[in-house]
Amino acid sequence: MQVQEAILQAQKNSGIGSQQPPPVAKSLLEIWQQAVADSSLDPAYTCLGQTLSYGEVDQLSRRVASYLQKKLKLSAGDRVAVQLPNLIQYPVVVVAAWKLGLVIVNTNPMYTVRELVHQFNDSGVKAVFVLDQFYETLCQALPETNIEHVIVTRPVDLLPQPRNIMLSGAMKLMGKRPSLARGQHIRFPEMLNGGSNYIAHKASLDDVCALQYTGGTTGASKGVMLTQSCLTSNIAQGLSVISILDQPITHSTAVAPLPIYHIYAYSLCMGIMPATRGHTILIPDPRNIPLFVRAIKKFKFEIFIGLNSLFVALLENRDFKKLDFSNLRMTLSGGMALMESVADDWQTATGCIVSEGYGMTEASPVISMNPSGFEKIGTAGIPIPGTDIKVVDENGVEQEVGGVGELCVRGPQVMAGYWQREEQTAEVIVDGWLHTGDIVSVDEDGYIKIVDRLKDMIIVSGFNVYPNELEQALTLHPAVSQCAAVGVPDEKAGEVVKMFVVSTDGELTEAQVIDFCKDNMAGYKVPKFVEFRNELPMTNVGKVLRKDLKA
Repeated sequence: MQVQEAILQAQKNSGIGSQQPPPVAKSLLEIWQQAVADSSLDPAYTCLGQTLSYGEVDQLSRRVASYLQKKLKLSAGDRVAVQLPNLIQYPVVVVAAWKLGLVIVNTNPMYTVRELVHQFNDSGVKAVFVLDQFYETLCQALPETNIEHVIVTRPVDLLPQPRNIMLSGAMKLMGKRPSLARGQHIRFPEMLNGGSNYIAHKASLDDVCALQYTGGTTGASKGVMLTQSCLTSNIAQGLSVISILDQPITHSTAVAPLPIYHIYAYSLCMGIMPATRGHTILIPDPRNIPLFVRAIKKFKFEIFIGLNSLFVALLENRDFKKLDFSNLRMTLSGGMALMESVADDWQTATGCIVSEGYGMTEASPVISMNPSGFEKIGTAGIPIPGTDIKVVDENGVEQEVGGVGELCVRGPQVMAGYWQREEQTAEVIVDGWLHTGDIVSVDEDGYIKIVDRLKDMIIVSGFNVYPNELEQALTLHPAVSQCAAVGVPDEKAGEVVKMFVVSTDGELTEAQVIDFCKDNMAGYKVPKFVEFRNELPMTNVGKVLRKDLKA
């Protein structure tokens, strides 16, 4: 049986169709403007106990846009980094950038100096928005970059008085916020004190509106060029799948704990939710489970966005299980493999089946989903409308149903390419097909099953970790002659990093290796385990055999 035949039947059975759905808008800004036009008073985002409507967020974004254009002289095409957790400031800044045609460079706040320098220099960032908590690290990176403007915000900056002052004072007394000396930075509230006039940019479908950094299928961190067309097409595709519910999904409340700087959450929080006039509850620190549960306790939410490790942590919390799940109709999972036992426990606790999906940054990101009511636990679902797939073996021969091979994808959501890397783009997009690097099979029902990863990428709690990057960082240690990183199974995170080390110093300890890694890589990349070896298994040409280390 042919793969495409099985997929077409699956799409027909679930009622989602196979053709690319009509566009919801010509740009992300147009989606937003439509929401403001007809739902200005409706809640858009809630965070830290504060709710702002679509109209209020838009007014704030107008002031930020005016400041960026008039005071900082930024213009269409300039890159702006957003180095923030999930605060309302995030959508305010993003919408302001859309208004001016600026390119968003989503940046993990936890990045180390080395990681920041690489990303900012590679993308040519001119301005960066950063949380005060991460300002000191950014300052260490600035001398090695060409960044012209730094805007610092505090969690309380958008809270009304006197709550702003009270919380700010309490945080300082508890030593939870850094005190910022006056320097070469702009305080976020300053941007809101001026006017709201600006000259708007008229976006075209081919405009690159986001540079989303990823190791991709080829290792080193690269900027994925996502255009207006890529993102709006994928939003339309996603909407066509979630709209098959019995009740309309519009004006729903969604819990959004996944970081917006991740493309999965960015597309949902800044695309799907405004397109459906939804209300998004932003969770700045999903690792603080008690605070997380308190933040969503008073809401009757219809949508929950998560991943395996987060579901595990929540299900271990007694107060979470006491929440009102009567309105919950959709739980979306992506970013890492969903364990069947976790999916079963979630359904038992909430009464809602988890709908797992699959995607990658290079596909804006969604490639397949489990349609609501047609979930097949343990699979990545079926290709979303407008998405062609094929499964090929190492010789490029297409496989039939049940055959195993690399997943290749074609559709309007596929990236424009890697930023300033034509050669590497050509390696992964061949004749219009995106080679994902994932080994899959498609069953007779048309559902995709992830079998393995072609490359050695490690997925820690939904974040891609690339062994080459970690190994290059650790070999800077004077006592490390060789090293190799692999992923090992972890019940909560899916995988964690284990580092094999060959040292020239017999007294080098596991703790010293981990401390060095903490200084040079984001927390989720730091190895949980270190094993010292006299030598590493190698191929005849000197390549480390990571598979042998995993055995």
